[in-house]
Amino acid sequence: MFSRWLPGLNRGLATPTGRIAQLVGRSLSRSLQLSSRWSVPELSSFVARTNTCGELRSSHLGQEVTLCGWIQYRRQNIFLVLRDFQGLVQVLIPQDESAASVKKILCDAPMESVVQVSGTVVSRPPGQENPKMPTGDIEIKVKTAELLNPCKKLPFEIKDFMKKTEALRLQYRYLDLRSFQMQYNLRLRSQMVMKMREYLCNLHGFVDVETPTLFKRTPGGAKEFVIPSREPGKFYSLPQSPQQFKQLLMVGGLDRYFQVARCYRDEGSRPDRQPEFTQIDIEMSFVDQTGIRSLIEGLLQYSWPSDKGPVGVPFPSMTFAEALASYGTDKPDTRFGMKIVDISDVFRNTEVGFLQDALSKPQGTVKAIRIPEGAEVLPVFLKANRNWNSPVAKLVMEEQGLGLIRRMENQEEDVVLLTAGEHKRACSLLGKLRLECADLLEARGVLLRDPALFSFLWVVDFPLFLPKEEKPGELESAHHPFTAPHPSDIHLLHTEPEKVRSQHYDLVLNGSEVGGGSIRIHDAQLQRYILETLLKEDVKLLSHLLQALDYGAPPHGGIALGLDRLVCLVTGAPSIRDVIAFPKSFRGQDLMSDAPDFIPPEDLKPYHIQVSWPTDAETEKNSLNPPHHPES
Repeated sequence: MFSRWLPGLNRGLATPTGRIAQLVGRSLSRSLQLSSRWSVPELSSFVARTNTCGELRSSHLGQEVTLCGWIQYRRQNIFLVLRDFQGLVQVLIPQDESAASVKKILCDAPMESVVQVSGTVVSRPPGQENPKMPTGDIEIKVKTAELLNPCKKLPFEIKDFMKKTEALRLQYRYLDLRSFQMQYNLRLRSQMVMKMREYLCNLHGFVDVETPTLFKRTPGGAKEFVIPSREPGKFYSLPQSPQQFKQLLMVGGLDRYFQVARCYRDEGSRPDRQPEFTQIDIEMSFVDQTGIRSLIEGLLQYSWPSDKGPVGVPFPSMTFAEALASYGTDKPDTRFGMKIVDISDVFRNTEVGFLQDALSKPQGTVKAIRIPEGAEVLPVFLKANRNWNSPVAKLVMEEQGLGLIRRMENQEEDVVLLTAGEHKRACSLLGKLRLECADLLEARGVLLRDPALFSFLWVVDFPLFLPKEEKPGELESAHHPFTAPHPSDIHLLHTEPEKVRSQHYDLVLNGSEVGGGSIRIHDAQLQRYILETLLKEDVKLLSHLLQALDYGAPPHGGIALGLDRLVCLVTGAPSIRDVIAFPKSFRGQDLMSDAPDFIPPEDLKPYHIQVSWPTDAETEKNSLNPPHHPES
């Protein structure tokens, strides 16, 4: 069959030289030979090359090859280094008169020009091998060359060691993508997603379902992007997540859903967040929290890059209350100690005014953390040798100070940080100081957080509700309003809802939240009560979901992994923008295309909207007071 349709294919792909058709035919033949074994990808199928620049080795000696790539480097018009997505190879520029035209092409072409070369794989002369290059034992003796596209003067060098600002990188993102690090990050991301698909769909029967991007406003949660429609006064919203859709898929009997989902929040960017982001979104019917956690542990173990070391399962777990008490946060970095210690009993009989005042109030407490060798970077706090040079420390009676030192197990150069106040506030403050001190110590060369260590942790038993920041007398969902209450606490919903725990679980990696999920409410009456009575939300916005829950909704639960944040941590990138092909800037802008952009008034007329331009005073006020973006 191959012999029947190949001539027609060759005719369809013919070029003035006929070379591409010949190469395509050869690569197709190789692809068919390899079709029964997919372990090694065919990287030169369907294209004008026989090999990639990075794959050639001594085993290819004597072979005639055709390579395509960018000129990375040229030396003395004798050697040229060619680069493609897989690596580098040295090309030997011919010096004899008969090849003058080839030499001119390769010597005149500017750096980063795209060329195609054909020649023979030969050994480098003895002593000229480059052990730092995977292709360092060979070079290409060129016979023919073609300049496919010359390159103009670049705004920056592609070389990875060149320093360039992030704004410049984003403005010329298509050039930044050529760097080794961006190539590595995006290819590792692709490999991880592919392995996740295999694990979920091929091994565990999940169904990949695409859900709509144009949706409607959702009660509560983060700010949503609003999209005008041609119906007067009616707008779409971009979904923060496919939450409602995946629950409806469970009502529809899909049983196991998965999606690489695009999600949107109308909030500015930060190192670990931007307005549009990607989730590995998962939902299952007839599952409990243990099942979801086991699934995710297996998923990450299966998709984890081989060069990052194995992932040990099961992951340890910690309650929200324990995480707050010991680390001051619901996403603790457990790679190092410096835990928070309750020392209220040490100061129970203190005469220090602010400590007395704190301990006399409900939830009042005194907390401390010990900073090992902290005297090197924090010279103004309570030191173990009792040479206390903090104003607060001088107020502490000697016997209480000794008790504190014993409790904290201080050594000579350690530092103790102490705070007093309401339990949650005191823990949160020390949790932030713990991380700041870790940064200061590591800046001085003290290794606390091993970058090669990946410390996963489940945080469970979150509160179902939190008091609203702007209206403390009202409640809001700690996770989202579809989270099921803990079975042991359902009786408190009608009397003390603020004490109800939820069936919400977060996955934390090295102090960053990389996933969050919950068992959902599948009872329409309970869901309506929480939305209408406790959260004071307009249930009309969710009438479709409430109706669906009344039509035989199965028990279900799920989770979403933040793909951008996960890959960022795996690669060690400083920002999620380094693992996204075309990210937004810190202010949520696309610096390459200059989006968002203005739309002429006539183009807005079909949407029945017009722009209300801010006054100069409002513009100045907004520039001085940028919007606050809360933690997710």
